[in-house]
Amino acid sequence: MKLAIAFGIVLSLLAVSSAAERFDFFYFVQQWPGSFCDTSRGCCFPDTGKPAADFGIHGLWPNYAKCHGGDGDGLARRAVLGDDAAAASLSGVGRRGKCWPQYCDDENALSPWAIRDLVASLSRSWPTLSCKSGDSFEFWSYEWKKHGTCSNLEPHDYFARALALKAAHNLTEILAAAGMVPSESESYSISSVSDAIRKGTGFTANLECNRDTDGQTQLYQVYQCVDKEGKQLIDCPLHMRSKCGDDQIKLPLF
Repeated sequence: MKLAIAFGIVLSLLAVSSAAERFDFFYFVQQWPGSFCDTSRGCCFPDTGKPAADFGIHGLWPNYAKCHGGDGDGLARRAVLGDDAAAASLSGVGRRGKCWPQYCDDENALSPWAIRDLVASLSRSWPTLSCKSGDSFEFWSYEWKKHGTCSNLEPHDYFARALALKAAHNLTEILAAAGMVPSESESYSISSVSDAIRKGTGFTANLECNRDTDGQTQLYQVYQCVDKEGKQLIDCPLHMRSKCGDDQIKLPLF
């Protein structure tokens, strides 16, 4: 009997282990709202009103340091195209293999009850700017379904840890302390932005840019690498190929 019980426990542990998603790190991605809005597609404010002029969370994304079955080209391509565009073109599978996990449990929908105590903070720090929907919960549900279900975290922990990361490393304040503030006329060198974030957080971030309606380059998203528990910044296992082609970039008003 004892042997049967022990065998059952081992099988249960193996089942839990096999169910856990294996990945190497998280990308914690924040976007500057002025750069999201100052493009040809524009933006729409969420139902709760215009967000603050502050970096907003885009997502907490599990990633592989190397594509399964190949090198990191697919992940690098994701970084160049942006999450949504790459997902549409690659569906999580790069030219040389699977480069990041996604949609790991389609049955595990986000429940409002699970994050009820986080809603106010999420509305401030993780708002939607997409014109597809002004409902931020819809945005959070999408991020949970696509990325959170692969995180090995419960919904509350997944969102709480993203909020904690943002609070611990306030990018808006870090750049302002280095003299880089939103402006329609000023521009800043990519190296100075990167250096300010490295000095302010202790780690180098990957930067993504886009172009405004006049074709000028502006800082769009900051990718910070985080350990597999979603708690601490780490050195990035790989370097993204940046879309910031120009040396000088803007941080537009919002």
